[in-house]
Amino acid sequence: MKQRFMSAVAAAAILSCAGQAFAGMDEAKTWIDTEFQPSVLSKDEQMSEMEWFIKAAEPFSGMEVNVLSEGIPTHDYESKTLTKAFEEITGIKVNHQILGEGEVVQAVQTQMQTNRNLYDAYVNDSDLIGTHSRLQLAVNLTDWMAGEAKDVTSPTLDLEDFMGISFTTGPDGDLYQLPDQQFANLYWFRKDWFDREDLQKAFKAKYGYDLGVPVNWSAYEDIAEFFSEDVKEIDGVKIYGHMDYGKRAPDLGWRMTDAWLSMAGAGSPGEPNGVPIDEWGIRMEAGSCNPAGASVSRGGATNGPAAVYAIRKWDEWLRKYAPPGAADYDFYQSLPALSQGNVAQQIFWYTAFTASMVAPKSEGNNTVDDAGMPLWRMAPSPHGPYWQEGQKVGYQDVGSWTILKSTPTDRAKAAWLYAQFVTSKTVDVKKSQVGLTFARDSTVRHESFTERAPQLGGLVEFYRSPDRVRWSPTGINVPDYPKLAQLWWQQIGDVNSGAFTPQQAMDRLASEMDQVMARMERADKANSTYGGCGPRLNEEKDPSEWLGKGGAKAKLDNEKPQGETIGYDELIAQWNAN
Repeated sequence: MKQRFMSAVAAAAILSCAGQAFAGMDEAKTWIDTEFQPSVLSKDEQMSEMEWFIKAAEPFSGMEVNVLSEGIPTHDYESKTLTKAFEEITGIKVNHQILGEGEVVQAVQTQMQTNRNLYDAYVNDSDLIGTHSRLQLAVNLTDWMAGEAKDVTSPTLDLEDFMGISFTTGPDGDLYQLPDQQFANLYWFRKDWFDREDLQKAFKAKYGYDLGVPVNWSAYEDIAEFFSEDVKEIDGVKIYGHMDYGKRAPDLGWRMTDAWLSMAGAGSPGEPNGVPIDEWGIRMEAGSCNPAGASVSRGGATNGPAAVYAIRKWDEWLRKYAPPGAADYDFYQSLPALSQGNVAQQIFWYTAFTASMVAPKSEGNNTVDDAGMPLWRMAPSPHGPYWQEGQKVGYQDVGSWTILKSTPTDRAKAAWLYAQFVTSKTVDVKKSQVGLTFARDSTVRHESFTERAPQLGGLVEFYRSPDRVRWSPTGINVPDYPKLAQLWWQQIGDVNSGAFTPQQAMDRLASEMDQVMARMERADKANSTYGGCGPRLNEEKDPSEWLGKGGAKAKLDNEKPQGETIGYDELIAQWNAN
């Protein structure tokens, strides 16, 4: 239910009658007038919301707390601007540190393992929901807001307005994380090139169908080949049909766990995650909380034909169609590299980097015109030949505020106030205008984004579409994200280096995942480490007993069916009609 706001005038009158004066009100007014516009709230409503923060923060005034997040434009804005506003308004100083995502996960894992309070709160991906709900080392926010933290939980928080709240809710129905920002992996392409009549004719002559947004991986591959090997050069610049990354680092693992296998078709139908096999290839039966295995021999799909196909295509496209050096890029290097203007498309592009792709030409962005309008567009990523209707279509990152139980209560409360402040309706529209990673439904529907939508290449249309829920984070089949995620990049890196074939690498990965889950199973049985929801691995069988029989999908005779595309305008019309 939407919360009601007391007008600032009425609130001020009550405070005056009580003979009270709040430090921070003048500062709040200054920030609201000069920085926190536009907003879904009126200025009176913003002042009323800030009055609550000022009052709730009084016991913690002068305290200094430490929080941690990864480095994307949204968090840079929080770290540089919103911490200053929060301190001036509430008196609480926040050291908001920015590190790489791998370092954030490592810090969370270390704090959980040692019970030492390294940070008072984290923006920790909802990919860890299966971990937090099992280990019970993160604060259960549902219980906390109703109990110990009731005095520091904003009456205007409005949980129903957060788009990703279902992804941060455990299987027990309780909330463990508060969404701060969201971004999806979508398809990115140079619409100005795709619209060229000469290129359309040449593409259709060669491949027999229209150049457009690829619906399947066959079309994506054809388009990559066409721009790399046929077009080769545009306006004197050598161009490429594909962009990706392959540096041997933790983010290479996320490149695959972020639904790459599922997009190829490795998992089972089911949303937000496949049942019984999820996008990691881990099996967990419907109605159960116990993962049963990753290997095909245990009923999983991590080393099944669809997963091996997915890894093979990633490696093949990177070598054949991406710019030289892309194999040595990491996550943070590959995505902004598109702004150089020499790539036709990217199958797996995170919308977190939209802010850098709408920068003006004067800042070196060659993918906008002289007026700053994007020459590119975003669209749903295509799916592989093993994909079937009803299956997960892509990944959505939901970076979410997470407080661990090892944090002292007073520090946790102060950090919780900051988490609510940076996600409050007072500041959220402005924060989203800067970072372009939406968390609140009211924000994405604000009139300022209606006006700005043409400049954002489809981002607003995507997040206003009901289709947005079909892109989902890692689900609850993953029993311990930090322990299992670190296995991925090492094995995938061995494919990139040529040390192992995709099949060998995925066989090794699936086996290592099962070994780690076997240790979790022993710990859970002995000490209920995972609350009774730790793995319970199936006994190994000959893979033939599972392949195509309720386990991994059997190998297709033809892994490259006819390419299929859709016109971009038709796609946007479908989104707008919903």
